[in-house]
Amino acid sequence: MEQVDVAVIGGGQSGLAAAHALRRQGREPVALEASDRPTGSWPRYYDSLTLFSPAGYSSLPGMPFGGDPDRHPHRDEVVTCLLRYADRLDADIRARTRVGEVRAAVDGTFALDLEGAGELSARGVVAASGTFGRPYCPALPGLEGFAGAVLHAAEYRTPGPFAGQRTVVAGAGNSAAQIAAEPAAHAQVTLATRHPVHFAAQRTLGRDLHWWLKRTGADTLPLGRFLRTPPTQPVIDDGRYRAAITSGAPDRRPMFTGIDGAKVTWAGGHSEEVDTILLATGYRPDLAYLGPLGALDEHGHPIHREDVSLTHPGLAYVGLEWQRGLPSNSLRGVGRDTERIARHLAAHLTRS
Repeated sequence: MEQVDVAVIGGGQSGLAAAHALRRQGREPVALEASDRPTGSWPRYYDSLTLFSPAGYSSLPGMPFGGDPDRHPHRDEVVTCLLRYADRLDADIRARTRVGEVRAAVDGTFALDLEGAGELSARGVVAASGTFGRPYCPALPGLEGFAGAVLHAAEYRTPGPFAGQRTVVAGAGNSAAQIAAEPAAHAQVTLATRHPVHFAAQRTLGRDLHWWLKRTGADTLPLGRFLRTPPTQPVIDDGRYRAAITSGAPDRRPMFTGIDGAKVTWAGGHSEEVDTILLATGYRPDLAYLGPLGALDEHGHPIHREDVSLTHPGLAYVGLEWQRGLPSNSLRGVGRDTERIARHLAAHLTRS
């Protein structure tokens, strides 16, 4: 069995940043990426996606994003940036390598089963697989009996297939607002939410929201330790999404109360036929491969404190939503989190 120093599971933004931080600590990481390129989930996001943060606040550790720092880069720019970053890393990055499960070995190391590629032994493990592989589908009233199409935002690419359809988008966050607004130009779309949609201005007093988050220290508050479930973040808006919802394209309604066949019933008793329900309801940690370790709680969430496993000291986490703070699963936040876990793992491996 091949033996490595630290196995980093995931080769997207978090895994690459972790590899960078571990190299700085003198470790020899091996990044294992299930897809064909070290770009994580970015190529699979919807076509019109742009970053919520400007390029100047979206750099990976050791490499500026490049270009106009005030622009909001497109999805494909992020893919290019990640590929460039991977090329510059002096690290072993293995694409098309999916980890099936991780087990504890008797000597205190970890045994990784690689699907179709044998096993790997590692002294330390960084779980950097994010959340995209585990879309969250809440138990909405009657959804399991809906006769139309049910999709998750992970499956949405372009508004074209929804032209002329009656569509309901469930969710109140950034992706929900953006996805609902796109097909609303060519279809009747409703944004269904449990609570009113809250907006955060993209710019205030001439400064981008992320300037204020950094200036006030809100980005570095360790709020993750107090949160059992990720809160719904406000829609970061330059004015277009509030205007779209105010104009009724899409319209916003309280969550439907029931479904009968293809008919959705709204609060007040009105029913209408709907073609598609699209769930923009977020994701949950994609960590099933850690099940054999006993490192997860009953909901599949990691048992950790400040990114370090409480069950296995050689296991650490990066890139999960609200893991430590607001930016933990974003380009602007992974650098701080990975530096922290790299220091911990380096010290742990030196002691052991």
